[in-house]
Amino acid sequence: MSRPASTVPPGRPQPRRSALTPTLIVVALIVVGFIFFANVWTDVLWYQQLGFFEVFLTENLARIVIFLVGFAIMFSAVFFAIRIAYHARPVYAPDSDIRDNLNRYQVQLEPVRRIVMVGLPILFGLFAGSAAASQWQRVLLFLNQEPFGQNDPLFNIDISFYLMTLPFLGFITGFLISVTIVAGVAGILTHYLYGSIRIMERGIFTSRAAQIHLAVSGATFLLLLGANFWLDRYSSVQNSGGRWAGALYTDVNAVIPTKAILAVAAVLVAVLFIVAAVIGKWRLPVIGTAMLVITSILAGGVYPWVIQQFQVRPSEQTLEKQYIERNINMTRAAYGLDKIQESVYNATTNATTGALAPDAQTTANIRLLDPNLISDAFSQLEQYRPYYQFPSALNVDRYEIDGKVQDTVIAVRELNPDGLSANQQSWLNRHVVYTHGYGVVAAKGNKFTVDGKPEFLQSGIPSTGVLGDDSTYQPRVYFGENSPDYSIVGAPEGAPNREQDRPAAKEGGGETQYTFTGDGGPNVGSFFNKVLYAIKFQSSDLLLSDGVNAESQILYDRNPRERVEKVAPYLTVDGNAYPAVVDGRVKWIVDGYTTSQFYPYSQQEQLSEATADSQTTAGRTASLPNTSVNYIRNSVKATVDAYDGKVTLYAWDDQDPVLKAWQNIFPTSLKPYSEMSAALMSHVRYPEDLFKVQRELLGRYHVTQPDNFYTNNDAWSVPNDPTVQDDVKQPPYYMSLKMPDQEKPAFQLTSSFIPQVVNGNARNVLYGFLAADSDAGNQKGVKAESYGQLRLLQIPPETNVPGPGQAQNKFNSDPTVSQALNLLRQGASAVLNGNLLTLPVGGGMAYVQPVYLRSTGETSYPTLQRVLVAFGDKIGFAPTLDEALNQLFGGASGASAGDSANNGQTPASPTEPGAPGTPDAKAELKAALEEANAAIRAGQEALARGDFAAYGEEQRKLSAALQRAIDAEAKIAAAPAPAPAASPEATTPEATPAPTPSS
Repeated sequence: MSRPASTVPPGRPQPRRSALTPTLIVVALIVVGFIFFANVWTDVLWYQQLGFFEVFLTENLARIVIFLVGFAIMFSAVFFAIRIAYHARPVYAPDSDIRDNLNRYQVQLEPVRRIVMVGLPILFGLFAGSAAASQWQRVLLFLNQEPFGQNDPLFNIDISFYLMTLPFLGFITGFLISVTIVAGVAGILTHYLYGSIRIMERGIFTSRAAQIHLAVSGATFLLLLGANFWLDRYSSVQNSGGRWAGALYTDVNAVIPTKAILAVAAVLVAVLFIVAAVIGKWRLPVIGTAMLVITSILAGGVYPWVIQQFQVRPSEQTLEKQYIERNINMTRAAYGLDKIQESVYNATTNATTGALAPDAQTTANIRLLDPNLISDAFSQLEQYRPYYQFPSALNVDRYEIDGKVQDTVIAVRELNPDGLSANQQSWLNRHVVYTHGYGVVAAKGNKFTVDGKPEFLQSGIPSTGVLGDDSTYQPRVYFGENSPDYSIVGAPEGAPNREQDRPAAKEGGGETQYTFTGDGGPNVGSFFNKVLYAIKFQSSDLLLSDGVNAESQILYDRNPRERVEKVAPYLTVDGNAYPAVVDGRVKWIVDGYTTSQFYPYSQQEQLSEATADSQTTAGRTASLPNTSVNYIRNSVKATVDAYDGKVTLYAWDDQDPVLKAWQNIFPTSLKPYSEMSAALMSHVRYPEDLFKVQRELLGRYHVTQPDNFYTNNDAWSVPNDPTVQDDVKQPPYYMSLKMPDQEKPAFQLTSSFIPQVVNGNARNVLYGFLAADSDAGNQKGVKAESYGQLRLLQIPPETNVPGPGQAQNKFNSDPTVSQALNLLRQGASAVLNGNLLTLPVGGGMAYVQPVYLRSTGETSYPTLQRVLVAFGDKIGFAPTLDEALNQLFGGASGASAGDSANNGQTPASPTEPGAPGTPDAKAELKAALEEANAAIRAGQEALARGDFAAYGEEQRKLSAALQRAIDAEAKIAAAPAPAPAASPEATTPEATPAPTPSS
């Protein structure tokens, strides 16, 4: 066969294809590939340095293997479906007109046919492999499952089948059904394109090869559908669409039997397809398919609907009783509520003299410092430099001091690179010089100074206090909740220090520099690693700066929660990590949960919704993911070292079968809790998010009788936080208290309940009080038996104990309180209501709320000025909790509060020359108020004139007059101690300005 003549004129050179496009494509692929490699290899370095390479390797090998298997199955099915259909194409088509039309498509496809026949299966294989790889946790749990030793109440199968086997089988059948459908469609289209299937006037023509292909595809699909029907029988115990979770009467008596019938029917119809492929007659499989469709509609939809409407609905309470009981029992077991101690608490509402005597230890520990309000006080008193910061919400913990356990509000002084001045915002300063925070700051929870400031247990730079000093614990904080995205640290021995360490504590003191000496991150000393991390963080400075040396380490992924999430991807991490001084180090303690949504007969809970409260709404704690679960365990306690970032995972609930399965998968990543030190044990708390999920469930599941549960007439709700404007739930509070059945106080996490809120309406009276024992003991590797014990006090509705909302309303509407708070608000000062604590003391329920005053100005901060208390219908209001309790309980509460030492003490009050003063308290109050009003008027006139100097002078007079008015008001109320200054001037430690190491 001769070649066509060339169209190029003689003597003209043949045009050469440009090599630019292929070269650009190759270069682009190399660049993309190297960027991908840089991200993967830096992850390898990170996991290796941290000692969790096993997790990275196992997870990614599992993903790769599952991807390859999924890819291979989908690729093979689609490839051979197309190939078989192509090779089975007829030589002649029955209709020439149709053949001519298809020939045109075939001619157009022929130049790229080989590419399409391979490329299309590859494309579908990539999608299928990626979808399969995302299910790596289900696959590994199935292969490493552990028994629960407990069977479900319907099929009597171990619960591990539902959590670890059934999800895997569901994934396999669903995946294979998808493969069968995709491959079947690809084969049918190929048969049609090449003439094996024809649409004709007399009907559809199919070749013998196409018939066999269709029969095999249909039989495979029906067999898989039958398997899916059969598995749906077991999945019925996981239903969550009804009024109660699990298989109910209609499911057990209609849905499950019909699923079995449909499974058998699908297998029989599949056999008919195989028979049709052999004998070439399709009437039976077509009839069988039609009957299967009709049966699935009638048996799978209509029949259960009829049973539900005409048999169950008229007698629902009777017929559903045993299934409701299953739901109650299994839900309580799945959420750890089955061992809760419930008792009736006949709370009194009469505040009698000496009623707190039996609760003296609880009274002494009542917390007055609100960790959500005093962050600014910590900042003004202990920040020292603008490049330090404290979190917006501090944490509550406890420490043993002089043989007594002291509730403590604690925070770490973290680095804030954004606090550097504009001329300091260089790459070198942000990533090499300013690298870490410094020190722990802690204050007593139950005490404050006379002028309303926190009474610090640990403070200062250098760090000093009862928790230790620089010689007994490592105060530097390289890993925290607000650490920079990355820092370069470390240097050869003898090299000059480059990191800003701590500022001078006193005038004339020198700044100090420091060099990190731990093992906190991958080495970036080599040129290759510099290139990798320069790509990862998109920074050429990292590659070129002289701040990176041969011994440099790069610290990143520094948030404690994120570090735990990376090394334990199977855990759901609590939203609040908290710091503690443990064994000479600052450790972040993080709680991890194993969860599942497949526990039989257990009620589903949406995590982000169940754990939402005023804390998460304000962004003070992290929100949990928007996922649903019906099983949860606090299976892991993790620690993250604030200095070198070391992560340690302890198997806290070592009886949890889900955690055991993950320990089989990652055998070296978790340690037994028996290796936890005594100091660490003493700082373990009951986790907040688990508690919030449990209290949400207890709103209904405190009822254990099916009949009462059905009527839902005793449902509870968590009250809204009365101290905020929005309708959001009140957060739980940590405090040391003694429950009625306890012999001594314990550190507890507490919450209260009111009647169920319907359409925003509810009686705000107290129905229940829940406390979780958070004391794990102080012995190495020994968990206290009482830890985690939930105690629920059920308050009879007829007692009419006010709820938190009612208590807050009493505080706000009381004339004496309102007058005093309005007085405090004069001069643009803000009155801040602290957290409203609920305590079972004095035979009833008491409420305690600290009241803070914050004056105007950038350097102002809240100071504790008053304490409100309530018991029944009575309230107390005084400068100290001790005095307020005495007011409340007839002049003598019978116990001393933690701030009793402040009674009778008065801070020095500012005086104004020429101010009127008289022994008569009422005259003093009147004169002070008149002067305050005069100062306000004069200040407004000065402001109108634009005379800001005069306005400032009048504000100073106003502040002094208000102080005298407060003192006089306190005398009138027969309080032994007048109030502190209304607008205390913020004081900060003296320190020389921070130097600029590099600009």
